[in-house]
Amino acid sequence: MLTWAIILAIVSIVAGWLGFGGLSGAAATVAKILFAIFVILFLLALLGVLGVVSVF
Repeated sequence: MLTWAIILAIVSIVAGWLGFGGLSGAAATVAKILFAIFVILFLLALLGVLGVVSVF
């Protein structure tokens, strides 16, 4: 998931540099959403390993 977020961030940068504003904005939005999901799942897994919360 983090890999896709990084790939889409790079696509967004390249598309913006080439002048494709709509594609750049869409790729950036999807990258932000994927990164937020990754961070939330990472924190839940970290808390689960520490024994604070039993999610899985």
